[in-house]
Amino acid sequence: MQSIAITKLNLPVAVLGAGPIGLAAAAHLIERGFMPLVFEQGTAVGANLETYRHVRLFSPWQYNIDKAARKLLERSGWLAPAQDGLPTAGELLETYLAPLAKLPEMASALKLGHKVIQVARQGFDKVKSRGREQAPFVVRVAGPEGERDYHAQAVIDATGTWSNPNPLGANGLPALGELGFAGKIAYGMPDVAGAERASYAGKRTLVVGAGHSAAGTLLALADIAETVPGTSIVWATRGDQLARVFGGGEADGLPARGQLGLRLKALRDSGKLELHTNFHMTTLMEVTGAINVLGEAPSGNQAVIGGIDRIVAATGARPDLNLTREMRVRHDPWLESTDALAPLIDPNEHSCGSVRPHGHRELEHPEAGYYAVGAKSYGRAPNFLMATGYEQVRSVVARLAGDLVAADDVQLDLPETGVCNTRFAYEPQAAAPTGCCGGPAADANAACCALDEGEKSQGRPGCATLAACSPQPKASACCA
Repeated sequence: MQSIAITKLNLPVAVLGAGPIGLAAAAHLIERGFMPLVFEQGTAVGANLETYRHVRLFSPWQYNIDKAARKLLERSGWLAPAQDGLPTAGELLETYLAPLAKLPEMASALKLGHKVIQVARQGFDKVKSRGREQAPFVVRVAGPEGERDYHAQAVIDATGTWSNPNPLGANGLPALGELGFAGKIAYGMPDVAGAERASYAGKRTLVVGAGHSAAGTLLALADIAETVPGTSIVWATRGDQLARVFGGGEADGLPARGQLGLRLKALRDSGKLELHTNFHMTTLMEVTGAINVLGEAPSGNQAVIGGIDRIVAATGARPDLNLTREMRVRHDPWLESTDALAPLIDPNEHSCGSVRPHGHRELEHPEAGYYAVGAKSYGRAPNFLMATGYEQVRSVVARLAGDLVAADDVQLDLPETGVCNTRFAYEPQAAAPTGCCGGPAADANAACCALDEGEKSQGRPGCATLAACSPQPKASACCA
């Protein structure tokens, strides 16, 4: 009888999720000679993308196609779209993911309509150690024929976060009454200007959130308000710094994102929407057939937004950590990413959309052979970009293949975002130089640079007067 270690080598690599990152992982596994087994809860690939197929992406095609997937497609005669075109989520599905899924080597790996319930080690609960790394993974799946266990030599978890949205409550819990109003609340980016227009036209809609999903929905509602009387828009944010959602304007390396921010700022300045900043939602209650939304202001006083017909919760999403309840995983206590990745992506510290290159080392857990990739790897951080996930899976698959040179050669080709300067792009600013320490940032994550930006956002001179950057501020790591 073969040992577990020998048997493991003949097992597939389980990929959880058949979105862009999951299919890219499968493409890299195929390229490296592995046998992938891709589990997808939906009945087609890219099920999450299907829910917002009307949304145009910020990044052009050049950042949206994985290199290994491109090679597989081009062998079949597929022609890539123009690199500078901006696809919708639906176009990404139809032009790229659907053809990729139909390739024979990919189609044979797909298990559609198969929901992963949990992942564990064969014969080992979470406590048992000796021999653990030699045991195959057990992937428990609910499929059309019931529950079944599949064995795998490694697991690449690309289940994302989109289907697990954050609630409306400012404390991370559902607002009191939120579950009871489920029929009047949409999470994410509903198609308010298209398929769901009738639900919003002539209604008073509250959009909650300060990200690009909120921005897109607000602009779509504004278009409806131009032609349908009685349509009114309310926007609530938990903070009062809107520079990030306004984006980098014309300086943004992703022009579509910059234009979205410019349009949103113009809408705010026009007075055509009701804006509530520093609104910490606590309770939803029915009053004369409408929803009154109760919140707390920073002063501690109660704030009320009344007469709401519909709510769009563009409040982000979080990873489903139940899948790995029986495995040895370690997460950052704030973001729920890995400990090593958290400092690189923490939105409390990073005002930039740029991400330092990272790969298998930053994604490793104590459970050897398990990697969360894509949006799930970022936990609750909202600044994930698709191109980042493609490089993640390339590095992880190279590591599984034992090619450490390739696995460690992590390179990330991302556009300059311009987001470092968004707090100065649209708001009144002090006469002091806008770059870190009086010059452009050489490393926007450096402590000195963060202090500099913080000082300038308060109207003070900045790094040149800070003891942390003295006596020679120009010698700081954040200064050119």
